[in-house]
Order: sequence, then structure tokens, then C-alpha cells
Amino acid sequence: QVQLVESGGGLVQAGGSLRLSCTASGRTSSSAVMGWFRQAPGKEREFVSAISSSGGYTDYADSVKGRFTLSRDNAKNMVYLQMNSLKPEDTAVYYCAAAPVGRTAAVGSRTPIAYDYWGQGTQVTVSS
Repeated sequence: QVQLVESGGGLVQAGGSLRLSCTASGRTSSSAVMGWFRQAPGKEREFVSAISSSGGYTDYADSVKGRFTLSRDNAKNMVYLQMNSLKPEDTAVYYCAAAPVGRTAAVGSRTPIAYDYWGQGTQVTVSS
């Protein structure tokens, strides 16, 4: 079991920045691929970013590439999503997720079905 808790959401003006954090605990959390997804009202949950277990590989949705940076500190069991140049369309609930070892190799890291463990979500609101 892996437990995930997100923090760092809030209200920010367009062009501003926020850093989301995800605290992971439980067995094998440091060996899991970690991902961030977001869900806006009335929309499906969508992929934002993912990072390999070592932190050496990251993947970003086209909509956030160049503005968001994902990193992890396995010694602290933390994952960080730095969000810069925020836009009103980034408004959503952001979820941290952990994938079982090997799952993303089979289905990829961009689909929610790759992830078994989810946090409760943190709200990000960007005003225009």
C-alpha cells in the first residue's frame, strides 16, 4: 500500500506560480512511477506529468510543457510539481498518483489506469 497526500494548491493570478507537493508513504513508494493528473469541473481526468522512479525521466502533457517541472526526492519520499506561467485553463483539482512497479511499462504513464494509488487532490484556481 502507498499513501499519498497533496499540498500546495491555492488561488493565484494568471502568470503566477505554485508548487504542489506530494508526500508518499508505504512500501515501495520510492520505486514507483509517480504521476500528476488534473480534473476540471465537467471534464475527464487528464494527464499532466509523470516521473520515473529514479527521477531521471520525466514526461509532460503538451499543454504544460515548458511551464511545469516535475521532480522527486526519494530520500524524503516527496514529489514536487513546480507550475509557472499559470493560465486560467490550468484551474482544476490536481491529483498525485503512484503506479505499481512495471505497470507503466505495460500501459504507459499517461493513462489513469496505470496508477493504483491516488491522493485526495488539491485545488488550483488561476484567475484571469
